[in-house]
Amino acid sequence: MKKQFLIIFLLLLSSASIVLNSCKKDDDPVDLALTALTAGDIDLNSAISPSNVPVDPVIKATFNTDIDAATATAANIILTQDYDNTNIPVTISVSANTITITPEGTLGNGTLYKLELTAGIKSTDAKALAAVSRTFTTLGTFSPAGLVAHWTFEDNANDVVGNFNPSANGIVDIAYIASRNADAGKAANFNGTTSIIEIPNGDQLINTHDFTISFWVKTNSADITHGHFVMGLGAFYGLQFEIFGGYDGAKFAIQYEMGDGTTAAEDMWFPAEATDASNGGWQGWDFAKSITIDEMIALLKDNWLHVTYVYDATAKKGTLYYNGEKMKSFDFNLWPEEDLKRTAVGLKYAGQEPDVVNDLAFGFIQSRAGTMWDSEPWGGYDFPDANHFKGQLDDIKIFHKPITANEVRLMYESEKP
Repeated sequence: MKKQFLIIFLLLLSSASIVLNSCKKDDDPVDLALTALTAGDIDLNSAISPSNVPVDPVIKATFNTDIDAATATAANIILTQDYDNTNIPVTISVSANTITITPEGTLGNGTLYKLELTAGIKSTDAKALAAVSRTFTTLGTFSPAGLVAHWTFEDNANDVVGNFNPSANGIVDIAYIASRNADAGKAANFNGTTSIIEIPNGDQLINTHDFTISFWVKTNSADITHGHFVMGLGAFYGLQFEIFGGYDGAKFAIQYEMGDGTTAAEDMWFPAEATDASNGGWQGWDFAKSITIDEMIALLKDNWLHVTYVYDATAKKGTLYYNGEKMKSFDFNLWPEEDLKRTAVGLKYAGQEPDVVNDLAFGFIQSRAGTMWDSEPWGGYDFPDANHFKGQLDDIKIFHKPITANEVRLMYESEKP
């Protein structure tokens, strides 16, 4: 009888031990693991890296247990821009088992990004995450972050990133036709006699220290013997771009602010067989690619051309690119010692009414309201044979920063015909 009691007691003791051990295992902290990673309804945690993420994503990382908010820091959550390894600043918040990650600025279009969640992230039970790395690409063709304005001309002339839209009566004789390729959609077509698009408050686009403008242009030489005023903001009192009548060159004329508050215009002109300071050119021109007249005509006449102009205020340097390639540059630091342009601080609109009006015009050198050159057969808008632009414009982009040579190249490569 005692022996049976002892056996029963041992069995009960063993069962209690199993129960106790089982309870202890259930109470142990679980290893921290990522269970979901999304940007809206887009899965960032799948085996295939998505390529349709918006440029303003709100990223949510969900885990199997609650997160220690003190460990969800910028040191442990890293968003990197792939092509130049730039770290993108993000805002981070924690709610229970979810971390919300929001880029502080708009991301670039068509750009690959990498998101890293490091082992520094811990649960409220102090369990560390096994490091996670995921990639995604934003929507569209490549464009650096920081766009101020972008006109795509998809059946309208509206700015798709800002508020620089045409005035109520600011579109005259514009058609929207097929652009350089299917991905580019449509382009604005100008008839060479009356077509114009006018964007109010143009000074807000160029009153900046650092500046970039990029666009696609295709001239139409049929029945045209004059040059093309492709665009202008009060002509040289702001910004203008024109292509010469012989298609042997083109130029920007841009107004800059000096250190004493005055302004002055400077041309970035690029003719065939251009020179720089090393081969007979102006001392401030530090680079010029020499191309023949035939090569220049091939670029400017009846073919799509990607034009980019960059001004870096810190370096006091302007650089012109055609089709992603550097064509010419100047450096205000190389001007003569006494020249005020050595003090240039950035771009500045200096137009005064009624001479010129603060509208950015596409298709002419200034808006119709300006009176400058009104009586000149080449410069008055009302003259059909004036230098009206004939051809197409597409994807006009403005940045208030100097984009890099690599970004210019990537933009061209992703958008080219």
